[in-house]
Amino acid sequence: MAVLLADQAAVHGAEPALIDEHGQTTWADLDRRVNQLVHALRGAGLGAGDTVAIVAGNRREWYEVSLACGHAGITFVPVNWHWAVDELAYVLGDSGSRAIFAGHRFLDPVASAVADERSAAVDLFVSIGGTVDGATEYEELVASGAPDEPENQLLGGPMFYTSGTTGRPKGVRGSLSGGGEVPAEVLKLVAAGFDELIPPNGRTLLCGPIYHSAQWAFSALPLLNGSSVVMQHKFDQAEALGLIDAHAVTHVHLVPTQFKRFLDLPDQVRSAFDGSSLRVVWHGAAPCPPEVKRRMIDWWGPIVNEYYGSTEGSIISTISSEEWLERGGSVGKPLPIVEVMVVDDDGNPVEPGGEGTLYFRNQMGTDFEYHNDPDKTAESHLEPGVFTTGDIGYLDDGGYLWLSDRKIDMIISGGVNVYPAEVEGVMHSHPAVADVAVFGIPDDEFGEQVKAAVVPKDGYEPGEELATALLAHCREHLAGYKSPRSIDWVDELPRTATGKIQKRTLRDPYWSATARRI
Repeated sequence: MAVLLADQAAVHGAEPALIDEHGQTTWADLDRRVNQLVHALRGAGLGAGDTVAIVAGNRREWYEVSLACGHAGITFVPVNWHWAVDELAYVLGDSGSRAIFAGHRFLDPVASAVADERSAAVDLFVSIGGTVDGATEYEELVASGAPDEPENQLLGGPMFYTSGTTGRPKGVRGSLSGGGEVPAEVLKLVAAGFDELIPPNGRTLLCGPIYHSAQWAFSALPLLNGSSVVMQHKFDQAEALGLIDAHAVTHVHLVPTQFKRFLDLPDQVRSAFDGSSLRVVWHGAAPCPPEVKRRMIDWWGPIVNEYYGSTEGSIISTISSEEWLERGGSVGKPLPIVEVMVVDDDGNPVEPGGEGTLYFRNQMGTDFEYHNDPDKTAESHLEPGVFTTGDIGYLDDGGYLWLSDRKIDMIISGGVNVYPAEVEGVMHSHPAVADVAVFGIPDDEFGEQVKAAVVPKDGYEPGEELATALLAHCREHLAGYKSPRSIDWVDELPRTATGKIQKRTLRDPYWSATARRI
């Protein structure tokens, strides 16, 4: 049996482990299919140290592939399925992926990315739920593997790509990414530690994209502790409420935008929601407006918990409903295994209660590196094992962590990070752009939206026609959520004496107007 699934398959064999829009998979079948996939991947020449990419949507097969990698020492890359072909090809090349698994919704762009010369390492293209030239059908691959328990089951895990402050996304290779000779059982130990956050043997609702590290952690790790997963490929708030009641969901991970969409539902839809099965709700990824959170606690009860963390450092701190109502604004107490250090610009500790750059050390010895980027890895570390998210904050007398500022350039739209440098790079490639600055402005639904201030080159007339062309250029090369929603035309960008763009000058008028409305 697959060592990560053996206990659950033995106890809950005939019960559903995975449920999606297409059907369900029992624990016994999941165990068997993962065994088959391990053998099939090995039969295709893939093994410990190799990397595969998954662009499959929220569906059962995503978990099957990732679990097979987790037993074969293979690193898997959860790919953002909103990315344009250029972004897909870049990540396939940068990660060195030798195989890619693509769901039926994404076959065409993935096929184009595989054909790109940057994807030369890909020698296995697998289609899930559809067909496309050059791809092996998923069920055919599964059937080619024996159901016997694989030998030498080794740890494999995710390498998430996170947008960087400069240029292209970077792969975050952590202690669980695998690729060596670590036994697969190590992931089971990590999952067991998740019991403190998610009670075992429950049922998860996955209603956010599985390519996000938090959605993976809050569904895949509880799965190993016996919590089945009900998944929704695209978030629909009314349907999500129905799924919670219909499947007696016990826990769910959400972002503030989803909170707001729940609250905006008609009264009759909200009143029909029972929700009594819910035991814990986690939210993070972006700051939550206090009034939105209060209304969610009033509606769902004191089961709404918040965490602070990052793709690089996982969960750093947590805060319960009761604590948050007493200390609104704090991101909670650090986990017992996380040491928080507050340092000044010279890297020296500040006085207790003082503000500075936040650094963290996981006392379990886990760490990360940016794939193919040792300089960026070094920049994010004070010393080996001591890293920063770039946030500014402090610890109060009670040991609670507060954030007083964040990476100023980063835009958080709907719980997803957008880094202006990547968007600016694409806009600069258009012949009409002489200079550009990208920044975030308020958005009632998503928290922030992407705005661009553009200096047009001589000979190009600023206006609606040029804006339409620039936005189309962005959508051709970037995922839709990264593309600016609107453009401001300016004669020049405000810069310091050293040439650095003063984005606060561009951004502040929008946020000041919001503050006046409040």
